[in-house]
Amino acid sequence: MALRYYQRSAIDAVFDFWGQKDGHPLVDLATGTGKAMVNGVLMKELRDGWPDLRVMSVTHVQEIVESNYKEYVGVDPFAPTGIYASSLNRREPKSHMLFGQIQSVYNKAQEIGHVDVLQIDEVHLVPTKDTTMYRSFISDLQAINPDMKMVGLTATPYRLDSGRLDEGDDKLFDEVVYTYGIRQGVDDGYLTPLSSKPLSTNYDVTGVRKSMGDFKASDYRAAVDSDSLNRLVAEEVLDVEGHRNKALLFFRGIEHCTRMRDVFKRLGRKVEMVHGGTPAGERRRLIEELKAGDLWGLVNDNVLSTGTNIVGVDLIVDGYRTMSAARYVQRAGRGTRVVYPPGFDPEAADAEARRAAIAGWIKPNCRYMDFAGNIKEHGPVDMIQPRKPGKGQGEAPVKVCPSCFEINHASVRRCSCCGFEFEFEEKPRFEARSDTAPILSTSAATPEHWIPVTRRRFRYHEKLGGNPSIKIVYTSGLSEYWGWAPVQHPKAKFLADKFWVRHGGQRPFPATADEWLSRAGELQETAEIRIEQSKTYKKKWDVKDYRPAAANDNAPAASNDNRSMAEILDDEIAF
Repeated sequence: MALRYYQRSAIDAVFDFWGQKDGHPLVDLATGTGKAMVNGVLMKELRDGWPDLRVMSVTHVQEIVESNYKEYVGVDPFAPTGIYASSLNRREPKSHMLFGQIQSVYNKAQEIGHVDVLQIDEVHLVPTKDTTMYRSFISDLQAINPDMKMVGLTATPYRLDSGRLDEGDDKLFDEVVYTYGIRQGVDDGYLTPLSSKPLSTNYDVTGVRKSMGDFKASDYRAAVDSDSLNRLVAEEVLDVEGHRNKALLFFRGIEHCTRMRDVFKRLGRKVEMVHGGTPAGERRRLIEELKAGDLWGLVNDNVLSTGTNIVGVDLIVDGYRTMSAARYVQRAGRGTRVVYPPGFDPEAADAEARRAAIAGWIKPNCRYMDFAGNIKEHGPVDMIQPRKPGKGQGEAPVKVCPSCFEINHASVRRCSCCGFEFEFEEKPRFEARSDTAPILSTSAATPEHWIPVTRRRFRYHEKLGGNPSIKIVYTSGLSEYWGWAPVQHPKAKFLADKFWVRHGGQRPFPATADEWLSRAGELQETAEIRIEQSKTYKKKWDVKDYRPAAANDNAPAASNDNRSMAEILDDEIAF
């Protein structure tokens, strides 16, 4: 298969670097853009140019070892090639072009012998400590050949605790010589767009302690793993994105994964689980069942964040908060692989045609549902700013599109989902003193507008330790908005009664959430809703008013009290 322009450029950049410097280059290619092809062609061109060179490719996952090997054999079928991976039952240490799994080869440098070029795939997983498998193996190979060169390939050129891979005293690589990111891949029509919008259920990790550079596992599970919260997460996933075809669901720890799998099963979805202790054969079988459509989803504890190529995944559910930008980006990247229509040749089309083909087929985008708050932690996946060693980081600069609620980086002028143009407020040239301040506020009014409702649903909602209420889900086009009928709350029941009577419901008003649901057939449909950016929660929008589909002559006039429930109750009821 012919190389794409960025693959050719990545390989050329490696040779250009070696033509100018004596060091170790790093290639940054987004997940799904063909690192295996780059790895294979680079090895072939090394062998073509210098037949005596011995090249080894090493990584940590057997699936990547196998796919890299097959890709190379495809471009260089007559090369003396072998594999050293116990999981694949192959140990061929003397092969001239060798593919190894680090768990099998880390203590076999003497058996493998002289290596001229070591290529490391998923290089962000190489730790900094000298005693680890990767570092020990590299040191042993360098003892045999001090002139050995290394090439790194990754989609995330940064680690959890030490910033970029080409920075710091302990760096293995000298320079990122080529980058092709998610944004470029989406623009070129080689990657499926990712979409993420605010959720009504969010994990609260306030007070969760840190340990070894990330959230402490025991504290995190205690904060997020409860029967009520697990059910809320699963219900929102199915309510909002239940139409998706294939899902990967990330949660932390085997216990939480098991409980989430069981919740989805009780709700009628075919969902199974894999984790670090799942036997290799069973893991492969379950992945193949997901690919074939025999399963709807796979719950996992981050083991499917790298080395997993399931093209049809169009839903990522992330309940695993992490301080590692690499883990977050790798998870999201599981959903970017493209499904083109049958017969469509992306290599014979231009970028516009490729984007149109993606948009018009079965996977126009992949939804990333961020219950854990990783976008808040790190920002959009195409604008990551990794932490500097030893330094903290505040919340990532993001903003929510008022038109489609897509989460964007704060700097963008157009929404990545719908094209909405954001307004940028001009900064004043001087600060007014108190005696010269204007009598009226110069800030713009809060944006609000009426939108048509194409569908309305009611859902029973119960906050942990609170009063049952009705969640009203309005659909407008492809977007959803949420309102609330606090039917059993002593301070806010009038809001539920107002909605009931304005939509033609009969008296007496429902006294409980269950009674509301049983009598919902009395209500007229909602024609329009008026939404306004929340004053309480800046990243969400409140439904401020509504218009029934048919006028109700017996209904009272609309109240002037258009506060949201959060404003009325002073955050007493969580959204």
